[in-house]
Amino acid sequence: RVHYALRFVALAAAILGLLALLATGALPQMDQPVSAGAVALGGLIVGVGVSYGGGCTSGHGVCGIGRFSRRSVVATATFMASAILTVFVIRHLGA
Repeated sequence: RVHYALRFVALAAAILGLLALLATGALPQMDQPVSAGAVALGGLIVGVGVSYGGGCTSGHGVCGIGRFSRRSVVATATFMASAILTVFVIRHLGA
């Protein structure tokens, strides 16, 4: 069955990642310029958006558009417009 193969691959990737970490002893460098509360709030907002939008951005963008779903085209256009507007406001208006 396919789902058993996917579970095996996911488990193997997790184990290999842990082995690589133990072999090198190097932890990845992580920089978090915002508070943990802001990260948690952002995750909650994303979760609500995924539920409200009927899927995640990559699911709509890759699979939905590939199936010529009108709903996914609109969703992806909305995601992209929101991202472009956010970057513009942050970079040019100093928000």
